[in-house]
Amino acid sequence: MAETLFHKVWNAHKVRTLPSGQTQLFVGLHLVHEVTSPEAFEMLRQQGWRVPYPNRTFATVDHIVPTLSQRRPFLDVTAEEMTGVLERNCREFGIQLYAPGSDEQGIVHIIGPELGLTQPGMTIACGDSHTSTHGAFGAIAFGIGTSQVRDVLASQCLALEPLKVRRIEVDGKLAAGVYAKDAILTIIRRLGVHGGVGYAYEYGGPTIDRMSMDERMTICNMSIEGGARAGYVNPDETTFAFLEGRRFAPVGEAFDRAVEWWRSMASDPQASYDDRATIDAGSIEPTVTWGINPGQSVGISERIPDDADEEALAYMEFRASAPVQGTRIDVAFIGSCTNGRLSDLEQAARIVRGRHVASHVKALIVPGSRAVSREAEARGLDELFTRAGFEWRGAGCSMCLAMNTDRLEGRQVCASSSNRNFKGRQGSPTGRTLLMSPAMVAAAAIAGEVVDVRAMVEEVPA
Repeated sequence: MAETLFHKVWNAHKVRTLPSGQTQLFVGLHLVHEVTSPEAFEMLRQQGWRVPYPNRTFATVDHIVPTLSQRRPFLDVTAEEMTGVLERNCREFGIQLYAPGSDEQGIVHIIGPELGLTQPGMTIACGDSHTSTHGAFGAIAFGIGTSQVRDVLASQCLALEPLKVRRIEVDGKLAAGVYAKDAILTIIRRLGVHGGVGYAYEYGGPTIDRMSMDERMTICNMSIEGGARAGYVNPDETTFAFLEGRRFAPVGEAFDRAVEWWRSMASDPQASYDDRATIDAGSIEPTVTWGINPGQSVGISERIPDDADEEALAYMEFRASAPVQGTRIDVAFIGSCTNGRLSDLEQAARIVRGRHVASHVKALIVPGSRAVSREAEARGLDELFTRAGFEWRGAGCSMCLAMNTDRLEGRQVCASSSNRNFKGRQGSPTGRTLLMSPAMVAAAAIAGEVVDVRAMVEEVPA
């Protein structure tokens, strides 16, 4: 019978059906960071349990790591303590840790693919909401809480509710100045922040098929913001080319065999879905959020809806029917697990070249990993950005969620390439976040206000 990738992967990893109706699912790859793991490890100690499959768990430090200086010990006492706890836990339980100072350190959802740990047909879990990023490779990846982190450490399994599958097809060509970030913000806006509850999202169609792996990761990363439990793209030649030669990818004949199996895991042409949605890529504009959740957004030429949520308007100090374009910003942030990859920095660099950040704007570039930093620096992007007035920082989550020293102050407005614009998300309980693509953030940093990046794209030499 024809099946979706979701059902193929689910059934391949199913251990049994539990009395609750949940599925006990084997987890092929477990990713750990410093925030959601300390209590989980402590619960293992209290029970006298070990980690039975330490070779399937990999850890990094990302959320709390300082980006201005990453010399140890950190000046931030809390960051140093949390890093030390993770280091001790990984030593005790035999888990590979990519700590600050190692060449592989970075945001967990960036280093997994970089190292080739993330592969098609896998089940993946991590104590982080945006674990769905890994679905870009044809994996089924779940963000989990601390008690579930304990469960995976102790048993390599999760108890999960079965999901329905919605196929989201994006058809047509994205215009110049319109990117994957604009596509996913548009999908969330049209389907709603609760539209994916109970679903896994399968992204497909010609537009998705043409996307690079970085772009697919951006799409899948924000599935959770639309309420979906997971999001994925079927593996194809783009996927396989990305993985070949990565540290943990199969080699030689083993890689060829793996590709054959990975290809077989893609959804069958005649597979049935619980729901379908279609998005016209040609209708997507550069998109900016105006509210306090990622579904509250508009195209740059549009105005805030007449019936806009009053709470969001009051918090953001916007008016219904008003444009977002022209909104003055105080801070510009390019980074995060959504848009902290090399291609994101290159996207922004094309806008920045030959220009300078507005005098009243603080602008940060935070690579998502040490590897991204090295590649960007080898191409001279660090110098390009610093000449333009940006601060070039070390790898980490940084101002995406401000569990470090990178934070908004007071009522500052931030143009951000990250994934959440909740109240207080960027460190200040009254700070305001406008989500957009890295190119749009770069354009806003230069103009000092929200602008349509397409005008700048037209000025960039081919």
